[in-house]
Amino acid sequence: MITARSSFASCLMLLSMVGTLALAGPLDGTADRNIFKAHMAFLADDLLEGRETGMRGFDIAARYVAGQFAQYGVQPKGDHGSYLQTVPLQTGLVVKDSPLFEIHRKGGVEALAYLDEFFMGPRLSADQTDFTAPLVFVGFGITAPRFKHDDYAGIDVKGKIAVMLNGNPPSFPSEEGAYYGSGRVKRELAAKHGAIGVILLQTARTERVLPFAKLRQYSDSLGMDWVTKDGRGSSEIPGLQGGALLSMAAAGKLFSEVEVKLDAIYAAADANQPVPRMDLNLSARLAQKTTRSLASSSNVVGMIEGSDSLLKGEFVVFTAHLDHLGIKPGMTGDNIYNGAMDNASGVATLLELARLIAQMPVKPKRSFLFIALTGEEKGLLGSDYFATNPTVPASSMVACVNFDMPILIYNFSNVIAFGAERSSLKEMTSKAAAELKLEWIPDPVPEQALFTRSDQYSFVRQGVPSIFLVTGTGSFDKNENVAELIQGFLRTHYHQPSDDMNLPINWDAAVRFAELNYALGVGIANNPKRISWNAGDFFGDLFGK
Repeated sequence: MITARSSFASCLMLLSMVGTLALAGPLDGTADRNIFKAHMAFLADDLLEGRETGMRGFDIAARYVAGQFAQYGVQPKGDHGSYLQTVPLQTGLVVKDSPLFEIHRKGGVEALAYLDEFFMGPRLSADQTDFTAPLVFVGFGITAPRFKHDDYAGIDVKGKIAVMLNGNPPSFPSEEGAYYGSGRVKRELAAKHGAIGVILLQTARTERVLPFAKLRQYSDSLGMDWVTKDGRGSSEIPGLQGGALLSMAAAGKLFSEVEVKLDAIYAAADANQPVPRMDLNLSARLAQKTTRSLASSSNVVGMIEGSDSLLKGEFVVFTAHLDHLGIKPGMTGDNIYNGAMDNASGVATLLELARLIAQMPVKPKRSFLFIALTGEEKGLLGSDYFATNPTVPASSMVACVNFDMPILIYNFSNVIAFGAERSSLKEMTSKAAAELKLEWIPDPVPEQALFTRSDQYSFVRQGVPSIFLVTGTGSFDKNENVAELIQGFLRTHYHQPSDDMNLPINWDAAVRFAELNYALGVGIANNPKRISWNAGDFFGDLFGK
């Protein structure tokens, strides 16, 4: 780990280098590897302390991005004529040893072990919560008319705690299932039916996506939510007092007073058979304390105006999250989560696109928004805030293209555009990829539902057709084992302090990724037709109308 003094000196040198390079880059739409590298090196430096939302390191990064926008001639489009859009936040940290989960049976009380058997995040709307209520099992806790599925039909959860399987039925398409299986949608539906709490039960499928044991590393993480104009947390659900997630081993204890056991329910769910719903004939007490405070952070927003007198009122939106995980207190050795790939690489792409488009002699017909977002690691907070409170008319945003952790350690020959097949963005993406002799391939991991897990989804929820573009599974270098390289990064470096500039970054891949998105963005901006949802698309029907 380098010292603060040497870190500061190196950052001053990097700032000077970027300032020089930005003015000297090529003028023909070709990305510049040195500029890209300099952006990443500064943003992933120890000086920025992991760019934690609401912390000093993030604020330094935000002002760096704003400075680059100003240098390129990108116009400010934040609050009050500035580049910064303030995002008001409320924060919360679970008080150590305060979480409590008790099972109340006729024969006595059993307390579950925090982090070994159950997990609770901070409750941002109250300093403490303590409630006891009967438990009702409601299957997956989903009502999905399109799939003729209603777990609440004929069952009463009013004033009770709704117990449900985490995730969604395996028969649901992956991205539609991710919508219905999200904790937010499930809690909203439970509250609509009168439940006062929600307990999620881990399943084998959800365990593969995020093992329960990994939640321990988030137990001392600061929870956050953005604050609405009336002072509420944006994700606060009136009527709900709290909830918890139970491990698979602990979940079975809730079925001790009924004939149907959880193993049989798991088996039925995995086989796409109806899951029985029932009163569990016991109650639970849930309690915790949270240390709460107010904070703020910023999105960084810039605009390049289009050249067409009519179409310049419409915007192509480029997004990349600027935040990362900060510093891990008490960790020995390197405890700074630099976030080079996640997501200094995405922000470097955003900045290089701003430079390339700003220097075009004739600008594309539509205008561009460039947004470096805060709070992605805290639950897509910055993107949700901007999409809900845009600094341009909401109806003027024609498409969102998001850059989040392109893995730039191999010579990629194809790309994945999560969500492209849902709108006319598919045609535009295929055309842009072909220009660079790249292949566009379908989602290779649909079970991960990645389309709903990054910042573009906040724009989807506001009806804007969007994609999440990443490097694919092939390489121009026949000696590279791409699957091994990707899995090695995810296993060893993802969300770890080792995600830093010591990674073997392929700068040719970085340039190619930027140029691909340049071709895509300019293509969208110049296309005579506005991007549209496909007829009958689930998200288009749900949000686009």
